[in-house]
Amino acid sequence: MRNRVIVIVVIILIALFGLNQAFFVVDQTKQAIVLQLGKPVRVLREPGLYMKIPFVQNVITFEKRLLEYDAAPAEILSSDKKNLVVDNYSKWRIVDPLKFYQTVRNITGAQSRLDDIIYAQLRVILGKSTLTDVVSLKRDAIMKAVTRQSNAIAGDYGIQVVDVRVKRADLPPQNEKHVYERMRAERQREAMRYRSEGKEIELKIKAEADKERTIILAEAYKQSETIRGKADALALKIYADAYTKDPEFYAFTRSLQAYERAFQKNTTLVLEPDNWFLQYLSKAPKELKK
Repeated sequence: MRNRVIVIVVIILIALFGLNQAFFVVDQTKQAIVLQLGKPVRVLREPGLYMKIPFVQNVITFEKRLLEYDAAPAEILSSDKKNLVVDNYSKWRIVDPLKFYQTVRNITGAQSRLDDIIYAQLRVILGKSTLTDVVSLKRDAIMKAVTRQSNAIAGDYGIQVVDVRVKRADLPPQNEKHVYERMRAERQREAMRYRSEGKEIELKIKAEADKERTIILAEAYKQSETIRGKADALALKIYADAYTKDPEFYAFTRSLQAYERAFQKNTTLVLEPDNWFLQYLSKAPKELKK
């Protein structure tokens, strides 16, 4: 009886072990390849419960999620002959597990191949770009070009390169000082150009202001002279009207004004008694002459 129980337990264990070898689960984050004696016979991309032949077939799984590869910094020569120490990383995924297994086998092999592919594309594309392009807004376009070219090549290995980015792009220590001095000189030259352009604009504004001032003063002078001329003409008309009404009184008034100007203090005039200038004085009473 005891031996029968032992046999039954052994059979159950063997059955369970056989079922465990016959069934397997593919997680939703994985994809799998079924190998039969080392040869791929089935590719499983969907999650679920599957069967295989125990002891004859085995299963290897690969990530379906995005993977990241952080490459070691490497030197690259730019188009303006500047050595750059570029530190990059990439986002990638396995899109064809069979081709992936047949070409690179595993993640380590894939990262090694990606290192060669991405570095080669960085060297080619950054080699056509200047240092300014790499550190400016053009970097995004450059990295998109690297991603596109790398993805085209990585497709032969069942890999999709989703994104390639540069974390840092530094100059070698021996070149930093020279480049910084050149950048400083360029900035100083730009500053001088801006100052020169500002001075030119200042002179133009001053010239325009002086021109406007001259025009305004000339116009004001013209108007003032016009008004003065009209006033003088009106005064002469008034004088003329007054003279025509009483010429004798007008002559007398003008003579008095002339006397006032001529007979200043300490003034001596030598004239004949019958001089026309003294006609109104000769007619004056004796008391006034004294």
